[in-house]
Amino acid sequence: MKFVTADLNGEVFVGLVDEVAGRILPLGKAAEKKDGRSDIPTTMQECIALGDSFIQKVISIQAWATNGEADELFLPLDEVKLMAPIPKPSKNIFCVGKNYAEHAIEMGNKDDIPEHILVFTKAPTTVIGHQETILHHQHLTKQLDYEGELAIIIGKKGRGISKEEALEYVFGYTIINDITARDLQFRHKQFFIGKSLDTTCPMGPWVVHSSSIENPNRLDIQTMVNGEIRQKSNSENFIFPIEEIISVLSQGMTLEPGDIIATGTPAGVGLGFHPPRYLQPGDAIEITVEQIGTLFNKMEK
Repeated sequence: MKFVTADLNGEVFVGLVDEVAGRILPLGKAAEKKDGRSDIPTTMQECIALGDSFIQKVISIQAWATNGEADELFLPLDEVKLMAPIPKPSKNIFCVGKNYAEHAIEMGNKDDIPEHILVFTKAPTTVIGHQETILHHQHLTKQLDYEGELAIIIGKKGRGISKEEALEYVFGYTIINDITARDLQFRHKQFFIGKSLDTTCPMGPWVVHSSSIENPNRLDIQTMVNGEIRQKSNSENFIFPIEEIISVLSQGMTLEPGDIIATGTPAGVGLGFHPPRYLQPGDAIEITVEQIGTLFNKMEK
């Protein structure tokens, strides 16, 4: 199951993607036609907060729709705007730094490989969707860099979560580009300003439900800039796997439905080249994660 937040002529809705057929089923309208009422919320966060009851409703709608009962409700993918799955997160996005050893080394040396999880956050106002434009902020930075990442969407409230139970708290997975202003990152020491410029958290194109991904710690990930492969790895190379990330974050802090956790980026960021290869106006960035899809954005010209 792939869920989107979509916009059709100003009407925002949560939809179910039929990627093979290139179409989207608006879940609220489908529920109204099927059951005579719509009890599907209009935001992804509200849907996630419903827990298993939401998934059961979707399974029922999906089975009903496959019999041709909802053909007139489907919308072509290319006729709607795909927003970020969670366009307005209620919290900062949690980000894990240096979670691939080779990336830690390219950012410094072997001494930079962390012994404990390194976490920073990005402001909610950074979030944009698939195919939206990334502002270059040239009055502030000359060193915008890309970071392709697998991201976790938390599905239920929890604190003190064990590693053994951690995946039970995941609603699904998406893709994030953790765009970073390196000069601001290093100037201010703490990462928040350099990580939180507007439009520097492209996310999407959709959320794949956790039931569709057997092992999130074994997914290929690749970043291309203008068609050139810059990053290529697999989440099996995580220093800290997803179960540990969730467990550590939750020990003294409550995780809630809709919380977003970016799991770290592989080697191959612009800063890692000699000389560095930062993003330029008009650059196209494609991040592909196995079993999820491809997130595409272009830099402002």
